Amino acid sequence: MTSAQLTAIHFGLIGFALIWPVVLLVMRRRVFVSGVVTLYATLALAVVFLPLPGPGTPRLRQTIQLLPFQWVLDTARGDLLAAKQFFLNVLLFVPLGVFAYLLWRRTLKQAVTIGFGVSLLIEITQLSGNFGTAPFVYRIFDVDDLITNTSGALIGYLAAYAITQIRVAEQRLMVLASLGRARSPKPAISTPPHATGIATVADQQPGWDDAGRVAVRK
Repeated sequence: MTSAQLTAIHFGLIGFALIWPVVLLVMRRRVFVSGVVTLYATLALAVVFLPLPGPGTPRLRQTIQLLPFQWVLDTARGDLLAAKQFFLNVLLFVPLGVFAYLLWRRTLKQAVTIGFGVSLLIEITQLSGNFGTAPFVYRIFDVDDLITNTSGALIGYLAAYAITQIRVAEQRLMVLASLGRARSPKPAISTPPHATGIATVADQQPGWDDAGRVAVRK
């Protein structure tokens, strides 16, 4: 991780500490959810836009990159940083896809649209120099970022959906197993005839009493 990325994360955590208490005033009953979403938003924005350019920051030779999958060509030429940037861009939008499914209850198409829309807004902001607030354009408008960010949102949505379905299936199996145990017949307990006071045919065999008369043994 570069020093610029560490600086961005540092300021992202500071932003989280300042913004989350304000969010809690609005979402008092959803402490965990508000914390996770706020932390993700502040860190993502910090990584995307920080650090801001200073007086000694060199200007970019290229501000727009419109060739899809340029990172593949760069990686084939030995630029491993391009491959690293690819995976980071995908990973950056995975939580957004998870939120779209678990929190916002969006469809797959809506989640992909959200991922693409947020990524496009970021790229336009970078191309405009943060809408003119930066002294010059310091980030490249890259079509590969649109592809990777949208793919990350898609992966996050599918992962959340798959995990949810697995948990639902496990719960159904547990319910069916408990119902099966509840409906299984209990084994009958045999009681000796003498314990109930009922004489069987075998017990009622004829015999002779002391007077020589036929008697039935019970």
